[in-house]
Amino acid sequence: MKKESCGVFGIFSSNENETSKMIYKGLLAVQHRGQDANGIAVLDGSKLRLKKFMGLVADTITPSLLSQMKGKVGIGHVRYPTVGTSTVKDAQPFQTDYPKKGIVLAHNGNLVNYVSLRKELADHKRNLISTCDAEIYMHVLAEEMSKSKDIEDAVLGLMERVEGSYSVACFTMDGEMIFFRDPFGFRPFCYGENKDTKIFTSESVALETNGIELKDDVKAGELIICDKHGKLEKRQVVSCKNTAHCMFEYVYFSRPDSILDGKCVYDVRVMLGENLAKTYASDADVIIPVPDTSRSAAEGISRITGIPVAEGLIKNRYIGRTFIMPSQQMRDETVYVKLNPIRSVLKDKHIILVDDSIVRGTTCKKIVNMIKKAGAKKVDLWITCPPIVSPCFYGIDISTHGELIAFNNKVPEIEKIIGADNLCYQKRDCLIDAIGHKSCDLCMACLNGEYRTPTAQNIADKMKNQTSLKKVRYWETEMS
Repeated sequence: MKKESCGVFGIFSSNENETSKMIYKGLLAVQHRGQDANGIAVLDGSKLRLKKFMGLVADTITPSLLSQMKGKVGIGHVRYPTVGTSTVKDAQPFQTDYPKKGIVLAHNGNLVNYVSLRKELADHKRNLISTCDAEIYMHVLAEEMSKSKDIEDAVLGLMERVEGSYSVACFTMDGEMIFFRDPFGFRPFCYGENKDTKIFTSESVALETNGIELKDDVKAGELIICDKHGKLEKRQVVSCKNTAHCMFEYVYFSRPDSILDGKCVYDVRVMLGENLAKTYASDADVIIPVPDTSRSAAEGISRITGIPVAEGLIKNRYIGRTFIMPSQQMRDETVYVKLNPIRSVLKDKHIILVDDSIVRGTTCKKIVNMIKKAGAKKVDLWITCPPIVSPCFYGIDISTHGELIAFNNKVPEIEKIIGADNLCYQKRDCLIDAIGHKSCDLCMACLNGEYRTPTAQNIADKMKNQTSLKKVRYWETEMS
């Protein structure tokens, strides 16, 4: 099971001089979804221009490069690797030379049955050059297109062969664009358009930065085809009784100014804070959010309690998101560089420290210790997400039960490990209430161990007794 959660951007524009620039701006808008690598592909007539880089978008894609990449259709991608190698070979988009002239593809998600499909493709003599699951999706789609009567039939074939989360942007070398989302809608995918431009992307902020209004989400199991003239055609390939939108997108992963499946992330996070304040009482002096994802929740807590919010922790803007860094050592080393306390705000104060989640516990422990060293007399830790007790197989970097602090520890034990005076987790019902979707339409497998797809459930059940804190590459074995 290869795990990837990234940011994808696909565009058709009648102004071929602006396409690559709009991809660039879109990738900057979703940079928070992947900091490891990026890529851009544009089709100029019959000529493909594809570039991939390690590092951030602004550091690697230059104005000179953009001026050379002209065309009406294009795809961009930012990568967040959770398991596997971190090389430019694994960066997206990918290309293949079949069927006909070939296709170019990028995706956001995670392939659960990675090992079995990789073996199947090897048996078909497909030349795989990376460990990235997007390459698997590309070859499966290309195979299905080779034998299908139309694109809808090919995408149905893919959906029947693969298990996992995927929001896919693809174009053929004839200039036709293909966009589709898995039958559960795990990862976000939306689109907007005007007379000249159609954009499909992981988050609505990438539309707004290009002056395009959000029109709708790509529905779970839906395919949208954009022809050479920019005309869109929708087809519901697989019907979906209940979706499985990732709750962690609302809690942490997405930008607060994005709208996911009809819900404003900022509003959700404010309500997460309000629900915490309605659940727990406090006589604290001040509320301190861990920047940046917890600011909205801190605002919500303050609205209910009347306790003021202050910036007690200052973030170094040149440090990326620690959760999506590829190793625990990198996360640990970065905390003290990323955050610095303001002693005058914290000294002799009873603090409510607000954070979005506790996964491994190491980062929270360091932050609590940092605040106490700055002179706080008491630190209550309020967490907007319920305890995370199971791995994620759909694209978030939570690989084993053993690395999860809440799997083997109750709240009093976690309090002691982290060093907080009080630890207050969000209640599950309050999380659902804040997001605003029915519980049956959310993926909360990391909270309850209940997975929507069979291979994921089978792997999780077998993993429960293997609680080593060592990062085990279960995706290589599928626990077979």
